[in-house]
Amino acid sequence: MKKLLALALAAVVSTCSLHASTLVIKGSDTLGAKLVPQLAEAYKASHPGVSFNIAAEGSTTGIAAIIDGTAEIGMASRRAFATEVSAASANGRTLKPTIVAYDGIAVIVNSSNGVGALSKKQIEAIFTGAVTDWSAVGGKPGPISIYTRNTSSGTYSDFKGMAMSKKDYAGTAQKMAGNEEIASEVGKNPNGVGYVGMAYLNASGVKAVAVDGVKPSIATVQNHSYPLSRSTFYYTNGEPAGEAASFLAFTISSAGQKIVQQVGFAPLK
Repeated sequence: MKKLLALALAAVVSTCSLHASTLVIKGSDTLGAKLVPQLAEAYKASHPGVSFNIAAEGSTTGIAAIIDGTAEIGMASRRAFATEVSAASANGRTLKPTIVAYDGIAVIVNSSNGVGALSKKQIEAIFTGAVTDWSAVGGKPGPISIYTRNTSSGTYSDFKGMAMSKKDYAGTAQKMAGNEEIASEVGKNPNGVGYVGMAYLNASGVKAVAVDGVKPSIATVQNHSYPLSRSTFYYTNGEPAGEAASFLAFTISSAGQKIVQQVGFAPLK
């Protein structure tokens, strides 16, 4: 009897393993801290045999994971660099981007800050360190404290290109691991300034400023009137297959895009 039970248990375990799969997704904190985990939970409701391994450590890590084959989907808030495309090719891989949502890089200040709008020139001056006191941009006197993402972040490089004319960040800028950390620091510091994806604007103690007269919103990001609008991506090795293809299809479906909007991103048109 014990032998029969052992054989039956082994058969059940074997059957379960045939139907269970783990989808490995790495990359962007902007996508991976909130949006993709919520998409994964919704996906699992109709795909109970699927589990997810999600690591949100920056767009660079997601693209690198596709190049070296350690993930099936790489999350990125930026386009792959030419050097990354070349590295993928040298490794026998093809970086294929799929736009999954639109986002606006919101410039945030402490809620107590009287500054409610900045021009792109003023933003450049602040983040490069050319302007160091809030009084120079219409605020109350006080030293500006800058919070940025770290260098593996796609938002770090996107913001540098879109808002800073590709100039270097100020040497005093404090690098944070993710959007939530930046929002937390700015929320605690009356003189703080930073940038986050739109999904992180509900953090306590922060507000988004208008950029060149336009505030980030789903509407202004979709029509690209917000100056710091961008696309976000899933990267795969060529055409996705299997569970990766199924999850990507779910993400860009009407059900997936409803979650995209609920989280705070602008859905695909």
